[in-house]
Amino acid sequence: MSVQCAAHAFRALAVLPAPASAHRRTNHVSLSLPTRRPGLAVAPVRAAESSSPPAVPASESGSAAGKAIVPDEEFSLAKVSFGVIGLGVGISLLTYGFGSYFNLLPGSEWSALLLTYGFPLTIIGMALKATTLSLCTYIKLKPVPCITYADAFALREKCATPIQKQVRSDVTRFRYGDEQHLDEALQRIFQYGLGGGIPRRSAPILQKIREEVTEDGKYSLVLVFEAKALELSDFEKRQAKFTSFFGPGITAEIGKGGDNIYEVRLISEAT
Repeated sequence: MSVQCAAHAFRALAVLPAPASAHRRTNHVSLSLPTRRPGLAVAPVRAAESSSPPAVPASESGSAAGKAIVPDEEFSLAKVSFGVIGLGVGISLLTYGFGSYFNLLPGSEWSALLLTYGFPLTIIGMALKATTLSLCTYIKLKPVPCITYADAFALREKCATPIQKQVRSDVTRFRYGDEQHLDEALQRIFQYGLGGGIPRRSAPILQKIREEVTEDGKYSLVLVFEAKALELSDFEKRQAKFTSFFGPGITAEIGKGGDNIYEVRLISEAT
């Protein structure tokens, strides 16, 4: 009987309301220490950082806002390196030449001719593909990236001048024998080594091009240069030369796109 009385007394004490001070201590602890499950680590939540969109460069923020980029899927043989072509043709000739020489493939009478042309083509292809050599680095100039916005792509055929199309085609393919893209144009505009000109070592280097549409709806081809030894004024005082060289039907505008980055906008006058 005493045991049952003790059990009833214990249950009665368990349902009694806790003192006010105990409630305050409990609430304080529940706010300062979040509940954790065993074996789980609680990491701080940073939803604002993860959901923020990537920053757009200041030079392209105006033209890139809300515009789709058209990928350059147009195939051209000029966009393929001579090294790749020579190496592929040379290896194919060597493979078939050896196969026919050992009577594994038909045409044994042509094996000597295939091997004769296959060896030099393979060697030349390997030499042109080996861009680590200083000589091959000079003779092979890689294409520059081209960013084309959808609205500019729609206007290219109608509004772009023949010179704008030629410039785009020249700088987006492999070139051989030139020190840099648009070398002849830059030499005439900046007059390397002449009075009022700049040294050749300070020449701007074309980094990429963009096709975009101006605010008034005109097609624009933007040439993005890197020039560590030049200032914006060096480009601005040659604005008329850019217009005359890439004309007719062109208006050149000069802008700064960042540290040591300068942009020359070739705006077509056609609408």
